[in-house]
Amino acid sequence: MDIEKFKAKQKTRINLSAISTDFSGKFDSKDEAFELLEKNIRKMADLQDKLYAEDKYSMLIIFQAMDAAGKDSAVKHVMSGLNPQGTEVFSFKQPSTEELNHDYMWRTTKSLPERGRIGIFNRSYYEEVLIVRVHNLIKSEKIPPELISKEIWKNRLSQINNFEKYLYDNGTRIIKFFLHISKEEQSKRFLERIEDPAKNWKFSPTDLVERRYWDDYMKCYEEAMSATSTDFAPWYIVPADKKWFARYVISEVIVNLLKSLNLHYPKVSEEQKRNLDKCRRELMNTKG
Repeated sequence: MDIEKFKAKQKTRINLSAISTDFSGKFDSKDEAFELLEKNIRKMADLQDKLYAEDKYSMLIIFQAMDAAGKDSAVKHVMSGLNPQGTEVFSFKQPSTEELNHDYMWRTTKSLPERGRIGIFNRSYYEEVLIVRVHNLIKSEKIPPELISKEIWKNRLSQINNFEKYLYDNGTRIIKFFLHISKEEQSKRFLERIEDPAKNWKFSPTDLVERRYWDDYMKCYEEAMSATSTDFAPWYIVPADKKWFARYVISEVIVNLLKSLNLHYPKVSEEQKRNLDKCRRELMNTKG
């Protein structure tokens, strides 16, 4: 699959209404996509093992979307083959009092992945140019009034670009996914949550409140992705009305990035080989 078609082009104005939410490629059936997803999961496991062993690069995967777009299930299914030892998932919700006493990047910065590891952000610092902007929550962040100007959102997007370039230059590879769901599909999934007792816990009346701001969110997403999709930290706009297709696309993007790193297990020096041989002989002579 040509995953480039899902990448938001750099310095290009994004119009989400012109991008399909139910595209599913040329698959004849879900089973075909499931099979390819399973293959990619196995590839990811092998590549992650090399990433961990090499201990040079780290990977940050960011998921952003409207409610019910499938962020949680994407993390659950696509990342199912990864070794938990080298993977961490963080979900960022309403900031705590402690978090509000720091700069807006603080709570995500302290959760960044170490070298050799994969970090997954379910929502991220992009909430600061999305929900904070839509609901005008900037005043609750204790920022000095003179610093809150008309340019604050433009400034924040610039800061995010600089931050991601800094991470890239220090060995962190970043992939950002926007799960692009239609308003109609969101409504259907909300109804499923209400009607299925096993899913009732997933639904909150506040979900409907946020839904009323759909157009505002779309505008903020468009501006954010238009300003921050770069070669070093691209956005992928993934059609998400069909979860099975979205999961496959996500797996393709991750596998392709890991492959591009040309990962290898660390080479053993001649001295280390001699030591290994010595240890092997000792074990062979003392086995049992």
